[in-house]
Amino acid sequence: MTRYRFASVALVLCVLLGSAGIHAEVRADQKGKVQFAGVLGRMVNLFGGRSAREGVTTSRMVKGDRMASVSDNTGQIVDLAEEKIYDLDLKKKTYRVTTFAQLRQQMEDAMKRAQEQAKNEPDAPQQAEPSQPGEEPQVDVDFDVKDTGEHKTINGFDTHETVMTITLREKGKTLEEGGGMVVSSDLWVTSEIAAMKEITDFEMRFAKQLAGPMVVGASPEQMGAAVAMYPMMKQAMSRLTEEGAKIGGTAIQTETKIDAVKSAEEMAEEQKAQADDANQGGGGGLGGLVGGLARRATRKNQEAPSSHTTVMTTTTELLKVATGVSAADVAIPAGFKEAK
Repeated sequence: MTRYRFASVALVLCVLLGSAGIHAEVRADQKGKVQFAGVLGRMVNLFGGRSAREGVTTSRMVKGDRMASVSDNTGQIVDLAEEKIYDLDLKKKTYRVTTFAQLRQQMEDAMKRAQEQAKNEPDAPQQAEPSQPGEEPQVDVDFDVKDTGEHKTINGFDTHETVMTITLREKGKTLEEGGGMVVSSDLWVTSEIAAMKEITDFEMRFAKQLAGPMVVGASPEQMGAAVAMYPMMKQAMSRLTEEGAKIGGTAIQTETKIDAVKSAEEMAEEQKAQADDANQGGGGGLGGLVGGLARRATRKNQEAPSSHTTVMTTTTELLKVATGVSAADVAIPAGFKEAK
């Protein structure tokens, strides 16, 4: 399956935190990085390579129903009217076409593969069990936002720090009782950049038409796997978008961490398993003695089970913004041929 990098497509984190402004054709240069951790990181195999270490810088241009993105030797055009995505190979001067329907299918296939693969992962969350199609966990949501009073200049923008925390927990239970998900977002916000409203509106329209969560730097397959492993993620990101849009100003730099929180039942099971392992005594003779000593040495270095597990971390940074985009800027470049 062709891998779609989607450095240009987002339902998050930096530009989705802009607020109202005038209609304007806009170009924005951004840098983004995403890392999946733990069992999910192993499954999506994101780590490695320059983009994973340093992130990807992308220029995005919006005009009407089209958004074009350029990053290194690749590019992408999203057309909301056609419901098509054109992935460009700038080196080979070729492009591939994917419809929104095909993209949704890729995400659904990735979810199914992740659910099957999770059965073989010893530390996979209990949430990984398949759910009914279209079913989402019933949750209660807690929201907190505060201005820390800190200020700094980023890429020439004067910013202040805002910390936003969103907690999703099993309906009718505390986070410690039923488990859930915590999204912590550290935003450095400047005064409103009116032109960014165009990108915000475009991405919200795209997210609505696609009906699936996307993150800068992650492929649809990776996000499909993430939602399969952690069903609350889709609701968490939707709420992040909703609450972020209410923050006045434009986020220049955003660092977001998503943690899965185990329920009291899961924690009890983990603690019991660890206690059972610790109580396994060695057999008689030298072999048993050596085995017992080795287990005791291991226990000294073994950390107690933690209820919080980091699922994903992302950083996004707005480098600069300019207005004025031509039709050619969001069109397939002349001379490019479709790759079959």
